Amino acid sequence: MKIKITGIGSYIPEKKVSNTDFGEHVFLNEDGTAFGYPNEVVINKFKGITGIEHRRYAEDQHNSSDLAFFASQKAIENAGIDPESIDYIIFAHNFGDVKYGTTQSDMIPSLATRVKHKLQIKNPKCVAYDILFGCPGWIEGVMQANAFIKSGMAKRCLVIGAETLSRVVDAHDRDSMIYSDGAGASIIEASDDETGMLSYESATYANDEANYLFFGKSYNPNLDPDTRYIKMYGRKIYEFALSQVPAAMKSCLDKSGIGIDDVKKILIHQANEKMDEAIIQRFYKLHDKPVPENIMPMSIHELGNSSVATVPTLYDLLIRGEIENQSIEKGDVLIFASVGAGMNINAFVYRY
Repeated sequence: MKIKITGIGSYIPEKKVSNTDFGEHVFLNEDGTAFGYPNEVVINKFKGITGIEHRRYAEDQHNSSDLAFFASQKAIENAGIDPESIDYIIFAHNFGDVKYGTTQSDMIPSLATRVKHKLQIKNPKCVAYDILFGCPGWIEGVMQANAFIKSGMAKRCLVIGAETLSRVVDAHDRDSMIYSDGAGASIIEASDDETGMLSYESATYANDEANYLFFGKSYNPNLDPDTRYIKMYGRKIYEFALSQVPAAMKSCLDKSGIGIDDVKKILIHQANEKMDEAIIQRFYKLHDKPVPENIMPMSIHELGNSSVATVPTLYDLLIRGEIENQSIEKGDVLIFASVGAGMNINAFVYRY
């Protein structure tokens, strides 16, 4: 038995924030000192590394669970199912609902329960729960749905990834320009043909790597040190991703029985354009192959890094033909892969 994505939907907030909007920010070093060069230089270097030109922020009145609800409605409509038939709602996020203007996380009740409530699902046997797995959370949720369906515990699951990272960033940290808001949702069911998930791989590296992403105080020493924001050791994450993600992808592909030449697209977490390109180059180097043209669809230039939402949103845009010069056809083989806080890595090979 295989599982497949029978419905997909995403919600991309309308509020667009450009790189130029950061021109007046007071960016500081970790020790609170000012940079020795103007913001224009900071922004140009940032774009050259990450590829990000714009990102999306949620409307002030919307929280992560709202974005997830909007995406879930689209996925349910796309699948053409009755929401009462959903057995599990698996919601991947990192920070819960963070009300605009605050940094306090709200996760009671669970965000999955909130989505179930918003969808007005009455069936008590539709079990709703959250998972915290960093940026790879949606992929991990799909794997959990796979386990539930193969074990006979479920026939149909709703797997969501949603986040409002714009509300947990330190405005004085230049890394704040990376993050964005959004949601992606999917309906997962058993496959009755040759399509669906062919293999998977997942791992947590929690020794030296555990705190590469963490919650820390603002770089502005005049702000409350007990108010925390998302922080990262970017260079360490980059080196970790390059050393571990290509190998995990290769292991996953080897288990699928699919040859590297039959892979049509690789959908990788939209974290950093240069890092993603380096991961793909190293992955193909492991197979002694050049990187095929257009193998890696990208949305980071316009949408930024919305964590758990990037991969399902990318897939939604791809199958709807909304990424320039990118398309897939029935029977094409895809690799989904991600890396993030934990440090966690996962991937699955999928026949469309």
